[in-house]
Amino acid sequence: MAGSPYPDMEDPIVSKQSTYYSPLLENDENSSMARVPTKKLVKGLLVILSVLMFVCLFVSSLMGGGERKEVKESALAAGRSTEIPAQVMSRGVAEGVSEKKFNPKLTGGAEFDWSNEMLSWQKTGFHFQAQKNWLNGPMFYGGWYHLFYQYNPQGAKWGNIVWGHAISRDLVNWRHLPLAMIMDQWYDAKGVWTGSATILSDGKIVMLYTGSTNQSVQVQNLAYPADPSDPLLVKWVKYSGNPVLVPPPGINVKDFRDPTTAWQTSEGKWRIAIGSKVNKTGITLIYETEDFKKFELLDGVLHSVSNTGMWECVDFFPISMVEDNGLENNVIGDGVKHFLKESSDDTRYDYYALGTYDPVKGVWTPDNNEIDVGIGMKVDYGKFYASKTFYDQNKKRRVLWGWMPEADSESSDVKKGWASVMAVPRTILFDKKTGSNVLQWPVEEIESLRTNSTNFNKMEVTPGSVLSLEVGNATQLDITAEFEVDPKAFSAITEVDAAYSCSRGGGAAQRGAAGPFGLLVLADENRSEQTPVYFYVTKGSDGKLKTHFCNDKSRSSLAGDVYKGIEGGVVPVLEGEKFSVRVLVDHSIVDTFAQGGRTCVTSRVYPTRAIFESARVFVFNNATAAKVTASVKIWQMKSAEFTS
Repeated sequence: MAGSPYPDMEDPIVSKQSTYYSPLLENDENSSMARVPTKKLVKGLLVILSVLMFVCLFVSSLMGGGERKEVKESALAAGRSTEIPAQVMSRGVAEGVSEKKFNPKLTGGAEFDWSNEMLSWQKTGFHFQAQKNWLNGPMFYGGWYHLFYQYNPQGAKWGNIVWGHAISRDLVNWRHLPLAMIMDQWYDAKGVWTGSATILSDGKIVMLYTGSTNQSVQVQNLAYPADPSDPLLVKWVKYSGNPVLVPPPGINVKDFRDPTTAWQTSEGKWRIAIGSKVNKTGITLIYETEDFKKFELLDGVLHSVSNTGMWECVDFFPISMVEDNGLENNVIGDGVKHFLKESSDDTRYDYYALGTYDPVKGVWTPDNNEIDVGIGMKVDYGKFYASKTFYDQNKKRRVLWGWMPEADSESSDVKKGWASVMAVPRTILFDKKTGSNVLQWPVEEIESLRTNSTNFNKMEVTPGSVLSLEVGNATQLDITAEFEVDPKAFSAITEVDAAYSCSRGGGAAQRGAAGPFGLLVLADENRSEQTPVYFYVTKGSDGKLKTHFCNDKSRSSLAGDVYKGIEGGVVPVLEGEKFSVRVLVDHSIVDTFAQGGRTCVTSRVYPTRAIFESARVFVFNNATAAKVTASVKIWQMKSAEFTS
């Protein structure tokens, strides 16, 4: 391959300017920016071993029968440091993130008087968190999974963004390493933002990342391991010729970010995609390079959708329609779809669609324009953003990571000393049954944390009832549940409710003929606090049944300074299928996966009473006509190991 991206270490500029970085904390001048030329796309792709690493900028067992109690009532109507100069800067959209403020209109009350006990309970047991302060990505190399993430060593707020670094053998237990990169050059003086790694044909790694310059211009920079033979990748070097990409003509200097992992063409060149917008149209630009130092902007765009705003954290990869494993980034041909995802800067949701990629024209076309990127399916319908995938060549799977922001007040974050969590990593597969969506599921390694389990088989849950599931401490759980509904209930749905949605509905307290029914998690004994996870079946204007899957946080906390909306979306339930859900409860996180992962909802909840030994689990049926038979299995989950 022409032009190695690795510098000559004898180069005096490189040897003098190479910067190594210290561990996580416990507690220039302008250069000329030449216009980038454009050219036509070329044919084909070659096999590469590529791994996506994202640091998206949002800122960015014992078996047995269980005892149950029935309550007949209307179900729910009732140690080393690095000195980094602190900077005061806005955290608005212009900086690539939204301001986080307590909003009484959203949360409905004054700031709550949180006790230290309540705040300490919120820290998760098996979701990855920074050791402290503010966190906002992954790759497999040298036998280790590497997680690089946006981190503020100065406090539990967005700002002073550098790269934290942790490693794992199993995606569950993690070891914190020294900071990977800090903002120490003019081209990243206001933040080391999103990055993606590419493993080249010779096994070397190149890393492209977005830097916010001293003038708040978003540019793309090159970095590489100081010692490629080091499997821990502790030390990184920034290329002396940075930035390698600047905003092209017609693109706002603050709307040019988040390079993807590269894929290779039949001519041996590499391509990357970068998110942007033109007016209110979200777009994906494609660049081509031979050496990751000089790039050419290709004519046109990979894809665009009007009225979707800025696309950040774009992800683009092939997905097999026939095989139950992931594909490397280069794969194209029969039996392959391409998955395109963007993180909407306007809505703070991740949207995706499936379609066809034409490598000659450099264009991706959605299978269904009505559910195009930015207007159709969401990766997750809850607090889940800035997701990125990587191809795990170790297990031949596509793994997705996402970032979960807080939904409480900023002052609470400051008091507890940390903010934000990474979601449990998920595998992604094509849904062969529907042919229109993907399936997301927690990586199998998470099951290594399961301990004692309790079964509740064939429980009859009559309309308007709640059953208590006695499992002991219900703070860290892995739950699988199936619900069978008497078909007569569906014929009892006489009213057309085409406008129903989780967010616009009345939550789990709104009763219909065939819903809601499901589970109550993080509930106290009297259910003064509870988070329902439920199905609700309606009839559309076409007379067809439609199933909604929701997480209702409206009664999740007595505190007034937390977001307590109802989150969720439609989930396909095919003929002959039972209603099924998997729920991971981990303190202030409730991860839910409906129908094998067709629809996912991640919620942040902040109870004041349903904590520690007071947390309980219930199964409920608040439908007016449906008789529900529920089978539930609940595992206690031990905590993962997080070491320095």
